[in-house]
This record gives sequence, structure tokens and C-alpha cells, in this order.
Amino acid sequence: MRLHPCCMAMPSWSDLERYLLSNGFVLVRASGRDKIYERVEPDGTIRRTAVSKGTGEIGKGLFRRILKQQLGIDRQTFDHNK
Repeated sequence: MRLHPCCMAMPSWSDLERYLLSNGFVLVRASGRDKIYERVEPDGTIRRTAVSKGTGEIGKGLFRRILKQQLGIDRQTFDHNK
């Protein structure tokens, strides 16, 4: 049985970082308050995102934007591949 999206717990920054590392992203910078990860897609597109060095859950709106605009995936893909 699958939970409705509104009932699912939001991922933490460490969950996002674990997804990135297991899906071909490379740490390119860790200065400041964020870590920057990149992955070059087969078509040459560069996917880039920042991961906070802080702890805790990622806000719902921010997480949606990260998935859609920066990673080009949906929540199901994230949950299946983390």
C-alpha cells in the first residue's frame, strides 16, 4: 500500500545527499554553508544542486523545486532510487 503524497515524510538533507551520491552526482564544492553536486547527462546537460550542511527535513516547496528544476525527476523516482 502506498501513502498519499501529503502523508509522506519529507526527506532530510542527508537523504538528498545519499540519492545524489548513489546516482552519479559528484561533489564539486563544499565551501560555505552548502555542498554543490553536479552530474553531466548523456546529452551534455549539466544537472547541479546544492545540499545544505544543516540537518533536518527539506521544506515541501523547496524539495519540489529541487526535484523538478534541478534534478529533472519526480518524487517517485527519488523514493525508488535513494
